[in-house]
Amino acid sequence: MQNAIAIIGAGVAGLAAARRLRQRGAAVVLFEKSRGIGGRMATRRVGDLQFDHGAQYFTAKGPRFQEAVAGWEASRNVAPWFGRSYVGTPGMTAPASAMAEGLPVVTECQVSSIRRNVDGWSVLDADGVVRTPGHGGFSAIVLAVPSPQAAPLANSAGVAFPEIERARYAPCWALMLAFATPLDLPADRIKPEDRVIGWIARNASKPGRAQAQETIVVHATPEWSRAHLEEAREEVARRLLARFQTVTGQTRAPTFVAAHRWRYALVEEPAGTPFVWDAASRLGACGDWCLGPRVEAAFDSGEALAEAVLTPS
Repeated sequence: MQNAIAIIGAGVAGLAAARRLRQRGAAVVLFEKSRGIGGRMATRRVGDLQFDHGAQYFTAKGPRFQEAVAGWEASRNVAPWFGRSYVGTPGMTAPASAMAEGLPVVTECQVSSIRRNVDGWSVLDADGVVRTPGHGGFSAIVLAVPSPQAAPLANSAGVAFPEIERARYAPCWALMLAFATPLDLPADRIKPEDRVIGWIARNASKPGRAQAQETIVVHATPEWSRAHLEEAREEVARRLLARFQTVTGQTRAPTFVAAHRWRYALVEEPAGTPFVWDAASRLGACGDWCLGPRVEAAFDSGEALAEAVLTPS
């Protein structure tokens, strides 16, 4: 795969870029630090339990993303949820899986730096050059990771993108709860006026989520998440469960409790550009941090950078 394009990050932006590049005849290899793909379009499975603990839903406003969503809906990878909102089916990772079909993805690969020589780009982890097809000869690099992760990778290659520094993220602690029987909640999704909890969702209300137990996802507010960002997961779970019980009046003991930290969850201040691209080095970066806190923004950013990569210098 000499002259393939390396894409760091297999979230929505990276997969959208890869999909667009492949449609135009380019070869790609994706590198993902996690075991799965999709980034914050995530589904956690624990035994027979399932939680959409990242992005809860998405909307489609622009024609390109509407076209993609229509295709996913036709193949039953997404379904409407509350009006014009959509969710992946049977989990939020389904659209990512559809985009990744047929693409080479190297998972559990924590990229630490990138390097360019006369033959092309190499991707490195803590052990050195990642030995994949195309290594040492990648024709371009796409950084499709949160801006605080993209900046040091670009810097490792001697490339600086001032636009990246403008982007700001808020963190989010997510709480996953399971109960033996359904809870008596006032709605299937709740945005309480609370300083600790910003979101409560009943997973079973989403299409394709038939489960024996009631599963609930709780998102803490950005302010509370930032204040408790470095606390142990067990302590965060304890605090959020107590607050959930106070807010909802539901005091029944759950059968399952776990917390997950999203360090880069919500774009508070976007960079204000669809992507960044250095044509001389053939290195660029994309993501929701470019345009705003929406799944569609990540998709649009990835596709836009793909077009730049394909444009002759």
